[in-house]
Amino acid sequence: MALRRDAIAIVVIVAHGLLVQAAVASARAWPQWGGDAGGTRFSPLAQITPANVDKLVRAWDYHTGDSTVRPPAAALRTKFEATPLLIDDSLVFCSPFNEVIALDPGTGVEKWRFDPKLANDLRPANRYACRGVAHWVDAQAPADAVCRSRLFMGTVDARLIALDARTGRPCAGFGVGGEVRIDLGTDLLWPGEFQITSAPAVGRNMVVVGSSIADNQRVAAPAGTVRGFDARTGALRWSFDPLIHDGITAGHANVWAPMSVDDERGLVFLPTSSPSPDFFGGARPGDNRHSDSVVALRIETGALVWSFQTTHHDVWDYDLPAQPTLARLETGQGARDVVMQPTKQGFLFVLDRDTGAPIWPVEERAVPQGAVDGEQLTPTQPFPTHLPPLLAQRFTSEDIFRVVPRFVDSSCEDQLAPLRNDGLYTPPTTQGTLIYPMTGGGVNWGGAAFDPVRQILYANVSRAIHIVRLIPRDQADRMRSQPGIELGLQRGAPFAVTRAIAMSKLGLLCNRPPWGEMVALDLKAGKVLWRSTVGTTEDRAPLGLAFKWGTPLVNGLVVTAGGLIFTGAMDAYLRAFDAGSGEELWQGRLPAPGVANPMTYQWKGEQYVVIAAGGHSEAGTTLGDGVVAFRLARVGESPSLWSRTIDRPGGRLAGSAMMAGFVLAALLLAWWQWRRRRRRA
Repeated sequence: MALRRDAIAIVVIVAHGLLVQAAVASARAWPQWGGDAGGTRFSPLAQITPANVDKLVRAWDYHTGDSTVRPPAAALRTKFEATPLLIDDSLVFCSPFNEVIALDPGTGVEKWRFDPKLANDLRPANRYACRGVAHWVDAQAPADAVCRSRLFMGTVDARLIALDARTGRPCAGFGVGGEVRIDLGTDLLWPGEFQITSAPAVGRNMVVVGSSIADNQRVAAPAGTVRGFDARTGALRWSFDPLIHDGITAGHANVWAPMSVDDERGLVFLPTSSPSPDFFGGARPGDNRHSDSVVALRIETGALVWSFQTTHHDVWDYDLPAQPTLARLETGQGARDVVMQPTKQGFLFVLDRDTGAPIWPVEERAVPQGAVDGEQLTPTQPFPTHLPPLLAQRFTSEDIFRVVPRFVDSSCEDQLAPLRNDGLYTPPTTQGTLIYPMTGGGVNWGGAAFDPVRQILYANVSRAIHIVRLIPRDQADRMRSQPGIELGLQRGAPFAVTRAIAMSKLGLLCNRPPWGEMVALDLKAGKVLWRSTVGTTEDRAPLGLAFKWGTPLVNGLVVTAGGLIFTGAMDAYLRAFDAGSGEELWQGRLPAPGVANPMTYQWKGEQYVVIAAGGHSEAGTTLGDGVVAFRLARVGESPSLWSRTIDRPGGRLAGSAMMAGFVLAALLLAWWQWRRRRRRA
């Protein structure tokens, strides 16, 4: 009997040790796209701190080769938005062309590479993009079995692929040869109308995928069906169309942003988008549930558990762009498991994870009315009351950016003055409507980060104006696309639509800076703690002028237990901010803008911070194909003088000016000496 008790005790001790070891390994790694299944983007690593962050050096950089191998027309349609995962002993990510690449975490040397052979002429509506892969372990398989540890990726050409995480080879038992082709059940206008851009969600032996579908093409667009597949076999287990189609004609309400999973509850959380088309809803009267909603499903069956709608009858393209953040939050009435959903409007909705009910009151408030003929707006929209918006939601003439006197350039006033502008939720019109925040946010796909210790939420936000104009059908059929103006035909609707960012003749946004900010929000107190401008004009302005005006920020950030926040921007730097004050402490130069979510991990006792640095073709940044890692300087190392001076915002301009000054001084000295010699002669 005693022997049996001893054996049980040994088993318990070993099991506990394995659990602790797994927890420590997970803490040192970055196993999910959002850091964890709930997308908190929080790392418990604390080796890099505000006190030593200025000692960071570039550890390694890697290039996928897309910039040189791909045809120029394809390479110019990329958005390198991937966040790598640290899985076992490999750093794994996907390229914009869905190549899955594994690197050595300490050196950046390529270990293996999988190419799904995407066509270069797909013309994907949302560009060639892959935000990440998902990881799953088959607990029923032997420890050394092939594909026990596997990676899942959705592709630009609508495939779900399963790979062995150790070798990158397709998992033969999944679908056909390691892949499943998504059956859309409808014809596409062109192959790139439908694609998958975000990482799948995994849990309970299921893998769940959403989709990204071209906006504003037609009323009867493809459905935004979410699909759940068996993680072992690839068999389709369920499908869920977020949109209730009774009495309406519409498609979409798809889930293009990343999803979150609560494995303990067996729930997957979907951030759904708007119905088709975005800017006219005459064929889809009513609230259009469950579009523009946080939707909780049983991950094993796809059964609806609850849904909370953040925008009723959306005609502003205010869909949910970001991963729902799952956290345990101290509310003032005790700790609760919540879902936090940031929006393009700059709202943050905080919902009970079991019921979807708001933790703090949400009011239905009257919003502007008076839409075009055939439209049926809802009279109210939901407004959170406890938490302030992450950015201003109204634009007036006082907010116009006048970098030069109006008599020199009045282009912003000329564009904005004729527009209808009644504040948030002003409906689209034929005269033109000013939409602020723009349809890109506010918050976009990068999502928010939550520090569970400090109980603070951090988010990047963009500040820009969209000009949206409905075009009567008889005029629209004669229109052609113009540079800088997006034309959506909205086939089947009485109106087409044009959309453009309000910019001056000088190429500057019409609204006053900052154009990109990081915001810290104390959820319990319901107040903004600080705001910090993120980004400069260096990579866009003539001569590399680095005005600290911020850049639009579709990408997200990572917060660490060391008290730092790391983020990229649309200039070519990775930045570190003090989590307590918002002070910008460090910049690391990148080969191209890091318009992606960074991640951090520990490898052989050292903490690394990594970001994909490939730019963003839709935003007009410089493009590249790099992945860059930083770590603290080792003994005998130190940041170079170049990195401390030239590789800083404004450093290149200052360096060029100094060089020009030296050259001018040398020329003047030579001229003076020549004159002196002539006088002596």
